[in-house]
Amino acid sequence: MSKIKSAFENGKAFIAFITCGDPDLTTTAAAVRAAAKNGADLIELGIPFSDPTAEGPVIQAANLRALRGGATTDRIFELVRELRRDLETPMVFMTYANVIFSYGAEQFLSTCREIGMDGLILPDLPFEEKNEFLPLCRQYGVDLISLIAPTSENRIAMIAKEAEGFLYLVSSLGVTGTRSEIKTDLASIVSVVRQNTKIPCAIGFGISTPEQAKQMAALSDGAIVGSAIIKLLEEHGADAPAFIGAYVRSMKAALRGE
Repeated sequence: MSKIKSAFENGKAFIAFITCGDPDLTTTAAAVRAAAKNGADLIELGIPFSDPTAEGPVIQAANLRALRGGATTDRIFELVRELRRDLETPMVFMTYANVIFSYGAEQFLSTCREIGMDGLILPDLPFEEKNEFLPLCRQYGVDLISLIAPTSENRIAMIAKEAEGFLYLVSSLGVTGTRSEIKTDLASIVSVVRQNTKIPCAIGFGISTPEQAKQMAALSDGAIVGSAIIKLLEEHGADAPAFIGAYVRSMKAALRGE
C-alpha cells in the first residue's frame, strides 16, 4: 500500500513544501523535522532547478539560493537518508523532468526507493507524457503524483482515473505564491475527481493563512503550503525551523477546526 495514503488517515492533511538546501541542507533537515513534529502529514521536498517554471518569485529565489549554496541531487539524497533514520512521515520529491533526465531516470528512481521516498511530483510533465517516467516509478514503488489545474477541464476525469498517491489540485492559474483570495471554482473540480477516483486530493498554490487552509480542506482532503514556509526560511535563515514549527502547528490546528 502507498505510504502516502497514511497521510490522509488522520483527518485533513497538512502538506508542507520545503526547498532543499535553502539556505543550507542542515537547516533543511531541521525544518523538515520541525514540520513533521508539529503536525505536517506529508512533506514535499523540492530539488532545486535553475528554471523552475511553475514557481513564483519566492520559490524561484529559494531555488537559486539553494543552487548557489551547493545543493545537488546527491547531497539531497544523503539528506533524506539521514532524515529517514528517525522520520517516518511520508515524503515526496517535487522537481522538474530535466533534473531526473540529467541524473538518469532509472538511477534516480532506484535511489528514491532505497532512501525511502514515497512519491514524485513533476509540474512540467504533461499528463500525456507521463509514460516517460511511469514504468520506472512503478518498478521502484514510487507514486507518480498527477496535477490537475483549473485549465484541465475535460481532462480532469481522465487524470483522476489514473491517479496514484494523491492528486495535487492547483488552486489558481499562474505560478506558486501566496494569494489574498482563491477564486477558482474548486468545488466542481473536486466533484469530478470524486466521481472518478478514491485517491485523496489536496489543494495547493496560494494558500498561506489558517483561514485559507480551512477553506481549501473543507473542499478537499488537505492543503499544501509552500511559499509561506519558504518566506520564513528567507526571513530567518538558520533560525527558521522554530518559526516553521509554530506555523505548521497553527495551520494543522485550523484544519482540525480548532
